[in-house]
Amino acid sequence: MRILAIETSCDETGVAIVETWGSSTAPKTIKVLANTLVSQAVLHAEFGGVFPALARREHAKNIVPLVVHALKIARLAKKLKVERVLTKKEVFALAKILHKEPELFVQFKELLNSFKIPKVDAVAVTSGPGLEPALWVGINTAEALGALWGVPVIPVNHMEGHIVASLMNTTDDGKTFSLATPKYPSLALLISGGHTELILMPSKGKYKMLGQTRDDAVGEAFDKVARMLGLAYPGGPEISRLAEKAPAHQKLSVPLPRPMLKSGDFDFSFSGLKTSVLYAIKKFETLTDRDRELIAKDFEDSVTEVLLTKTLTAAKKYNVKEIILGGGVTANKKIRGAFREAVSKELSGTSLFIPDVHLSGDNGLMIGVAGLLRSKPKKHIIANGTLKLAKSVSPTLAELRKKKKM
Repeated sequence: MRILAIETSCDETGVAIVETWGSSTAPKTIKVLANTLVSQAVLHAEFGGVFPALARREHAKNIVPLVVHALKIARLAKKLKVERVLTKKEVFALAKILHKEPELFVQFKELLNSFKIPKVDAVAVTSGPGLEPALWVGINTAEALGALWGVPVIPVNHMEGHIVASLMNTTDDGKTFSLATPKYPSLALLISGGHTELILMPSKGKYKMLGQTRDDAVGEAFDKVARMLGLAYPGGPEISRLAEKAPAHQKLSVPLPRPMLKSGDFDFSFSGLKTSVLYAIKKFETLTDRDRELIAKDFEDSVTEVLLTKTLTAAKKYNVKEIILGGGVTANKKIRGAFREAVSKELSGTSLFIPDVHLSGDNGLMIGVAGLLRSKPKKHIIANGTLKLAKSVSPTLAELRKKKKM
């Protein structure tokens, strides 16, 4: 089975083409025919975060050229000897799907007029969670390709994509991946700019939310603290670089808190930690480079300790066989190292899966592989910015407040 996959949930436009043989629900080997990405990070840097309208515009500008580029890399873009003219039926179908994306309509006509229909069995696309204006660009593109190529379109949960990315092991050639078969129960910690979730997987395809952030996601906290320290966006890599410069023996005079470390549940909160950083900065008359290094180090240490403690506690409580880390924040060296060390010491019988750094962020490859595994096409896909992978096993803060008012 061969899938073209599209990812547009935030500020990365990703298009990948993947192929597998035998059973699509349990593939042993996945061949990467193309894996392309256009990042908008530089454009959003002046805002200190992702600006949704700008993200949507850039996705619309980049998506069709990126599809063509991916097809060319995969050697699936066969030029027509004579440029064809779309039929009225094709134009109507295209206009109906892309009525809210006029710039895509023009680009699609050029694509379809110039190239033969490629040998692709399905199109996979992120349907959520994420920024809805950005998600719609990917969904509309996928549905247009599906309609005009005559192939099904598979919606993929973005967070499931991050879990799958952690299970992918690259081979020596870098173009083929083997996919680890999870052992259950498993536990996934998903940490990114928009999410901090601890999810129990009791069996294949089943998810239970054990805990989540009550305010800021961990990646969002990294970005906001980086801005306070005068660092560039995205903040995670910048804080990590700064923290590495701090002397190991030197500490802040007043250490930053470890939020909700002993809350008795598996929820997280990083808003208070962010405020504590602000107060710590204000205590200095003049903030030196060393002060900034120490603040960055203690912030990173605090985040790591909270994530690690809650994950290990949940792993022991539910006697999990595997721990899976997923999401962009897993690229952090401190977090990766701390988890490897702690799991090997405290949970020797538990396997730990962490994605390759180049697969930790948003990408089309993880959506393609998740689409292969999920393989449940839909005729009409709706963008869902708050799409959940799992139902919570405990009431959320909003639900508790609602009960209190009643």
